[in-house]
Amino acid sequence: MPPADPRDPYFDANRASWDERVPIHVASRGYNREGFLRGEKLLCPVETAEVGDVAGKTLLHLQCHFGMDTLNWARLGAAVTGIDFSEPAIEAASALSRDSGLPGRFLVGNVYDAPRLLDERFDIVYTGIGALNWLPDIRGWARVAAGFVKPGGFLYLYEGHPMLWSIDDERDDQLLVVAYPYFERDEPNAWDNDTTYVDGPPLGHTTRTYEWNHGLGEIVTAIIDAGLRLEFLHEHREIPWQALPWMEPAEGASEAVDGDLAAARYNSRHLWRLPEDHRDLVPLMYSLKAVRLA
Repeated sequence: MPPADPRDPYFDANRASWDERVPIHVASRGYNREGFLRGEKLLCPVETAEVGDVAGKTLLHLQCHFGMDTLNWARLGAAVTGIDFSEPAIEAASALSRDSGLPGRFLVGNVYDAPRLLDERFDIVYTGIGALNWLPDIRGWARVAAGFVKPGGFLYLYEGHPMLWSIDDERDDQLLVVAYPYFERDEPNAWDNDTTYVDGPPLGHTTRTYEWNHGLGEIVTAIIDAGLRLEFLHEHREIPWQALPWMEPAEGASEAVDGDLAAARYNSRHLWRLPEDHRDLVPLMYSLKAVRLA
């Protein structure tokens, strides 16, 4: 057994929070489980365009939450496996798989412990939006993720940009002010919130969570050092949720969820962007593909 990680209390607090979020998210309009069962809650268009055809391929989703994005890849023909550290999330993912008729394998485990759970490699290793900020060690994550990529396969990310995570997101004066660390630090940022990022009731006692930022150079270098070759790195001006209170809906977002923009705050089909005079100042998202040579 490895020595105890002093960051374990942070993981314990985050896991407790995510355990409590699961039923809220499953019932929320933002995740729209019933819409997913009808085939309406899709992956982000950027993801499907950049990943390409997944039919007949194996896909591993690290930090899969309750499996909606995982099973969307299954709907497109992939044989999917999802891992998450929240047991209620994996239970909800398995239920979603049964209810949708979409096959998926779901396992409970911390992402850093994933090699103990799986002894195989995949055509595609994927991690959804808002995942890396919950991890303290990007180099350790990259070794795990790259270790699951089979020769000829690839790792794909579509994530919030670390520049965005460093900006004060509570200002309403349209100033882009750096308020939080851009680079990875040992000590996390601590947040106290009694709600999650979608509609629904407030959280109970698990209101404090811990997150870490990772600079884009740190992320890319960690992936390369883990043995993968970078195929592309794209930075994006649009984002699939209202990350800053003064963002504007991009085309089509004003029609989201029967006009309810609050419920559409997390809705993969509707994008947000900065006002026109701010649009070229900072990136909001990035996507990358890194391959393991055959």
